[in-house]
Amino acid sequence: MLLAVIAFAPNAFAQADPFAAQSSPRTIVLWPNGAPGAIGTDDADVPTLTIYLPAPLQATGAAIVICPGGGYGRLAVDHEGHQIARLLTSRGVAAFILKYRLGPRYHHPAMQQDVLRAIRYVRWTALEFKVRTDRIGVMGFSAGGHLASTAATLFDTGNASSNAPIDVVSSRPDFAVLVYPVIAMGQDITHKGSQSNLLGDTPSADLLATLSTEKQVTSRTPPTFLFHTSEDTAVPAENSVQFYLALKKAGVPAELHIFQKGQHGVGLAPSDPALRVWPELLVTWMNGLGLLAAR
Repeated sequence: MLLAVIAFAPNAFAQADPFAAQSSPRTIVLWPNGAPGAIGTDDADVPTLTIYLPAPLQATGAAIVICPGGGYGRLAVDHEGHQIARLLTSRGVAAFILKYRLGPRYHHPAMQQDVLRAIRYVRWTALEFKVRTDRIGVMGFSAGGHLASTAATLFDTGNASSNAPIDVVSSRPDFAVLVYPVIAMGQDITHKGSQSNLLGDTPSADLLATLSTEKQVTSRTPPTFLFHTSEDTAVPAENSVQFYLALKKAGVPAELHIFQKGQHGVGLAPSDPALRVWPELLVTWMNGLGLLAAR
């Protein structure tokens, strides 16, 4: 387990265009018959997945559901969505960008329902997308990192008695990637805007505790990679530290990288010679777990 890495050397991602599309993406509606609790049929009421697939000869069988950030009030879908998907496909990983419901129009559990459905969908359609059912991860940035952390801690194993085949499938991710994530709720280090959009202005103490995901980590939480910066004042690095320590206590494989410099929301940080190494560190970690090995 690695607590902190500061690196400055150039890397493979700097030597090639990480944004070169590997496939033409397509978008599907996540809930064809309407999302649970939907209050309308506008775009804001319709969660979707935008699907990027790697070139067939590059495909590793790994897949990641990407949750862009935006404080649970908007989605940073370019630098925390499409750019990430293009980079992942260049390394043989199928990418599924989640457009989830947002506050204040929606509150919990709508967002969590969307991310668990997304993981379930990828596993249910694994054969179609040439994905292995044991190599499906979730990745999130900022508030999207919080959403990904709820998937990593508050998942379910499926409903065996359901008449809908997709609902029988487990929503547990096989690994998680949390990038400058919001983790804590109701604490000094909480990102208040994310909390308000997710839980409203007067959440109960029990709800705050449930959605403080460092408190929900168990031995069943999947292996997790975390990236943060010490200069992040919007979402302090203590959010990642708390989650990492909970993982360590639960015996879950984890790797945490805290860089000294860098503000919140850097994405891939392609122009920063220090921060731009973090995607390479992620790929190295995934390799170590066998997620990118030949099928």
